[in-house]
Amino acid sequence: MEAPLVEAAPGAASAAVLLFGLVIGSFLNVVIARLPERRSLWRPASACPACGAAIAWYDNVPVLSFLALRGRCRACAVAISRRYPAVELLTGIAFLGAWLAFGPTGRFVVASALLATLIAIAAIDLEHQIIPDAITLPGIVAGVLIGVGTGVWLDAVIGAAVGGGVFFAIILVQPRGMGGGDMKLGAMLGAFLGWKVLLFSLFVAVTLGGVLAITLLATGLRGRKDPIPFGPFLAFGGATGLLWGERVVAWYLRGFGG
Repeated sequence: MEAPLVEAAPGAASAAVLLFGLVIGSFLNVVIARLPERRSLWRPASACPACGAAIAWYDNVPVLSFLALRGRCRACAVAISRRYPAVELLTGIAFLGAWLAFGPTGRFVVASALLATLIAIAAIDLEHQIIPDAITLPGIVAGVLIGVGTGVWLDAVIGAAVGGGVFFAIILVQPRGMGGGDMKLGAMLGAFLGWKVLLFSLFVAVTLGGVLAITLLATGLRGRKDPIPFGPFLAFGGATGLLWGERVVAWYLRGFGG
């Protein structure tokens, strides 16, 4: 059993993790806004995209500032995208979920980093229809290195090969069906999750994506030629696999063992 990193009262620790997730979510909003445009994540300081007014620290408090400002810039009253509080809340909840699943262990640290990465990828793909190599390529390397450090390097390497290989095959058969970003994201998930949990994650992603695509087509909200980014579904499937995949795979294999 992995030794805990710290000892803390359950309620206080959970609250601290939630708050930390909100803060990381605020930074992820910077990544989501600037990385696709290849701007620095550190400079200049945050400013209103409409009027350019610098955002004071008290207007940059996760979620609370959005509520206090009623979703509008203090300087020019232009509406602030709801993506900002949504990403902050989602990251906080994701970190709390990782904490409840893994407790104060090294797995919590890895899980939180992966969840934050998946949230950023999903939001960028939704807004720009791209999955940046600047995130996925280092992610593949990180996943394999973590596998080496934890003694499961072979599973990480096979997972990366399976994750990338599945989408590479889809691209060969139907080039417009998937993109290279999906392939690299699949490889990254495989490196972190291993090939067995990866297959469960892909099942979740394909099922959810298929149901939503059919629903959008049936309701006329999307046409057959309208692109539907697959990155968010992959991210959701990866998060599901990270938090519950090992238990699902173990349950499934026990069924075969009688």
